[in-house]
Amino acid sequence: MDVPRTDANRRKWIRRIVVLAVLGVLIPAITVSLAKLEKAAPQVEGGSVWPDTVKRGPMIRNVRGIGTLVAEDILWIPATTDGRVEKINIRPGAAVVPDSIILTLTNPELELATLEAEYQVKASEARLLDLKVQLESQTLTQQAELAQIESAYTQAKLRLDRDEAMFKEQLIVELNVKLSRDTVQQLERRMTIERERLRIKRESVEAQLAVQRADIDKLKALLGLKKNQTSQLTVRAGTAGVLQELPVQVGQRVPAGTILAKVAQPTRLKAEIKVPETQIKEIQLGQPAQIDTRNGIIPGRVSRIEPAAKEGTFLVEVRLEAALPPGARPDLSVDGAIEIEKLTDVVYVGRPAFGQRDATVSMFKIDRDGKMARRVQVKFGRESVNFIEVREGLQPGEKVILSDMSAWDGHDRVALK
Repeated sequence: MDVPRTDANRRKWIRRIVVLAVLGVLIPAITVSLAKLEKAAPQVEGGSVWPDTVKRGPMIRNVRGIGTLVAEDILWIPATTDGRVEKINIRPGAAVVPDSIILTLTNPELELATLEAEYQVKASEARLLDLKVQLESQTLTQQAELAQIESAYTQAKLRLDRDEAMFKEQLIVELNVKLSRDTVQQLERRMTIERERLRIKRESVEAQLAVQRADIDKLKALLGLKKNQTSQLTVRAGTAGVLQELPVQVGQRVPAGTILAKVAQPTRLKAEIKVPETQIKEIQLGQPAQIDTRNGIIPGRVSRIEPAAKEGTFLVEVRLEAALPPGARPDLSVDGAIEIEKLTDVVYVGRPAFGQRDATVSMFKIDRDGKMARRVQVKFGRESVNFIEVREGLQPGEKVILSDMSAWDGHDRVALK
């Protein structure tokens, strides 16, 4: 007969209860401990980030823009009359002197008009000569009539003197003396009238000749204009420099006023920089600037600011104040940095990819050992092209990451490897 083993069963249940109790305590404890552990920091390749050190000292604020070098002295050569491009002698990029023939135009209508103007001048000069002969003949006729009257007056005066002497001797009657005196008076009045007529005739001659000469002068001026236009069909540079543009082709018909060529002097250049309109308010005339030609940096000063924006930018002219580096030429692309303010003692750092003036952003600050970077809040102040003022969140000597770290927005720290 078997006897039940009650003690063994009881010990077995006791062991189970103890195990369950231990597990009930350990599992929550382990869960709480694991919850308190920090998440593993993601690893970032150290060579892929752009670090910088926070500094304290002077900081120059500047505004940057891109632009080109342009000649200060530019000669635009327009077409003075309609024409057709017959021949191009010089291509852009070549050096020219004032008498260099850039291209030749043809205009048969202008040449015909010039020839007609020459004939009109010759015909008008012939008419002037004919008129002068006619007027001189009329003047001589008038002078002859006056001479006849003057002669008759002289003879009548002599007869009057004779009759008065004979009347005193009582050789003739008084009636003869009166008749002689009346004749003298009539001839004297006629002589005065003829002299006035001759004076008026001479003035009329001068007036008629002046009218004809004025007509000749007008025709000569027209001829000179036509000849000048004809001569300008041969297009010359007009100044020493470099031919920059030639926007026409052989055979092309160009109306008057069309720009045929652009000649610039390469020794006198200025920079034209395009500045965003959001930054133009801080730019003033006379501010210093640095123009980078990629083969040297030229100092300069702001000389002009266009009053209106075009496509979101303002055009700023910079007058260069030093010798041009080798390779500098008109239309060369350049970078310009205009100095707007000098800050003497500020905390600053290299401008991050996402940093803006007076903004608060989060950045990764690198630990002293350089192995970890932790997120901190940084308040910025005034900005420049390459630097920005730090007002809160960083101290001089600390290192931060300036490159874009948006890929790790969900993490407060990263490991640098």
